[in-house]
Amino acid sequence: MGSMSKLTRSAARTGRGAASNPPGRFETTRPQLEDDGWGSIDEELPPFETTVTPEPARTIVSRNRSPDIPFEQSINPYRGCEHGCIYCYARPSHAYLNLSPGLDFETKLFYKQDAARLLEQELAKPGYVCSPITIGANTDPYQPIEKQYRVTRSIIEVLAKYRHPFSIITKGALIERDVDLLAPLATDNLVHAFVSVTTLDNALKRTLEPRASSPAARLRAIRTLSAAGVPVGVMVAPVIPVLTDSELERILEAAAAAGARTAGYVVLRLPYELNALFREWLELHEPLKAKHVLTRLNELHGGRDYDSSWGRRQSGQGVYAELLRQRFTVACARFGLRTGERFVFNTSLFRPPGSGPEQLALI
Repeated sequence: MGSMSKLTRSAARTGRGAASNPPGRFETTRPQLEDDGWGSIDEELPPFETTVTPEPARTIVSRNRSPDIPFEQSINPYRGCEHGCIYCYARPSHAYLNLSPGLDFETKLFYKQDAARLLEQELAKPGYVCSPITIGANTDPYQPIEKQYRVTRSIIEVLAKYRHPFSIITKGALIERDVDLLAPLATDNLVHAFVSVTTLDNALKRTLEPRASSPAARLRAIRTLSAAGVPVGVMVAPVIPVLTDSELERILEAAAAAGARTAGYVVLRLPYELNALFREWLELHEPLKAKHVLTRLNELHGGRDYDSSWGRRQSGQGVYAELLRQRFTVACARFGLRTGERFVFNTSLFRPPGSGPEQLALI
């Protein structure tokens, strides 16, 4: 864990989750902060500006074979995420771009400008088999830049056109904008939405997930989707020992009252560079609780900060993990939330591009 003096400059970066910008794990050099004697180390740093760059992607659908993830296909409209959630397990993926999983992840963003065209090409392939697609597995599809770039909406428009089933995972209230597309699809069991709620504490949210929608806005999004007939669930994710675990029942109760039908949870996991970034955040924002948080986290992951084993990485193991599981099960039963079951999508309505009425219309 770095010294507090080295974090002083980073602390000035309001509205950002990470406290620093360490190099990714594939970099061969490591910068070191040194005082040059001129007092520059204490000068206020300029704000980290967000840049958004088009990504010339060749494909748009990713395939997943992990046995503990309930989907086989996913689409990520963006790389990086402006929400800046310090706990985000996707942060280490920025290292593949020779960028930092720290501040770079939340300020150097990429959008897939040809997403709709690429998706249409994928669905038109002769060997394509219709299987539900999850939007937002490694980035948030409704992060703030979606308001301008509308990549997520363009993807939904293609899926709607060809009657392809899909689900959405987000903590962005901007999903309410697309209810006009989602509601008609819901009548045919073609869509399911999950809204992630980590905490109901606004003060904690401001440092933990600085640019994500407020807890109240996420609950409103659940209410809006439910009222429109869109099946919606809540993900209590991640459950952070000591910091948010006490809120588990309150979050489930609030989500159920807003109209959520299903629920799930995932414990905090810290792969690769995320471990040091989260420790740094604890030192800066929750120094009195840091040791307790990490001790409990070790209990969840077999004495380590993280255990990547399938089947254990998302729920943990041991007495503390079992207690969370029991609390979650009891609370869901109390509030009428379904758990442990997959939403049944309708795949029979899918018509690939080049077939059906849209082809006849071109003749």
